[in-house]
Amino acid sequence: MKSERKGTKLFTGAASRRTVLLGASAAAIVAAFDRLGSPAAAQSLNAIKVSEAIHLGMYVSVYAAKHGGFFKKHGLDVAVSSAGGIALALPVVLSGNASFAVTGAGMSVNAVNEGAKVSNIAKVVGGVAMWAVAKPGTKVGGIADFKGKTIATLRFPSSTIQTPTFAMKDRGGFDPEASGVKFLQLPQGAQAQAVLDGRADFATMFEWDVSIAKEKFGLEPVFAFADIIGPLSWTTAMTQKSVIEKDPAMVQAFCDALAEAQAALQTDRELFVKASVAEFPQVAESVIRSAAGNLLDNSTAIPKNPTISKAEWDTDMAFELAGGSIKSARPYEEMVDNSFAEKATAKVGKAG
Repeated sequence: MKSERKGTKLFTGAASRRTVLLGASAAAIVAAFDRLGSPAAAQSLNAIKVSEAIHLGMYVSVYAAKHGGFFKKHGLDVAVSSAGGIALALPVVLSGNASFAVTGAGMSVNAVNEGAKVSNIAKVVGGVAMWAVAKPGTKVGGIADFKGKTIATLRFPSSTIQTPTFAMKDRGGFDPEASGVKFLQLPQGAQAQAVLDGRADFATMFEWDVSIAKEKFGLEPVFAFADIIGPLSWTTAMTQKSVIEKDPAMVQAFCDALAEAQAALQTDRELFVKASVAEFPQVAESVIRSAAGNLLDNSTAIPKNPTISKAEWDTDMAFELAGGSIKSARPYEEMVDNSFAEKATAKVGKAG
């Protein structure tokens, strides 16, 4: 899975890198609405477009809202399309060709730094969903164990490089280059083989690549970067402030659907599988089921709700600055409109 999160200017067009519905499954909820019909579903649906950075399993909140019927329940007919890069999703919104962008939160900062009026309205990925994989038996006690090692990554710019670099510098207190860390930059799909043949000690990967490496090559995830980086607003849904002013009901409906989907994903593993199989038919279901464990049980990647906290925003700003995705940070109070996500989360809580 490609990721591009290194400081490319947003408008250049150049691709740069990147409670719970207790006691009821999402399938049962959707079936109930299908049988009984809701007022929103009975009305004509509001067709909107969502521009995502690239097609990634960790964006499953959006896919679950679509395939689980939550967008439809709230009166939305949502079309999701990949922009082809982390810096490319928001310009689609700014041009008026989509209502929401789903991409790295830093891209909203770059846009505002260049004069756009944008707000982050929901959290889509709440943690660094990246692992280091290695041969079975490899022991990693902490980030310092990467000193002097070779790590297979995607080609620069990529968060497969940015994430370990940030973790080493900010959490480990050492400079990768000065500590003998080498990044072996390879095309998509070549990282696992580099570990197998000994050219690299580790490979840094997203899902589905982690589970594919395990199933196809016998490699094991040995280190979760989320464990030391912690929760952050890694990927958000964002929109123009003019869209919020013009159609707040549509924004609320979008957040309501996300909140219900995220809550349902925590209790219904089959919703994850259903939505992911629909979006990634080329990925084996066994891989998807394995990835569900990593994304839902072993990381904070899939949020329990779409609210964005100040602490999550501040951590992401530090991450983006360290990796070069942004040149300067902007404050939470300016960049986040949490009101829609808060209302949506409260509704789910009452429903539960």
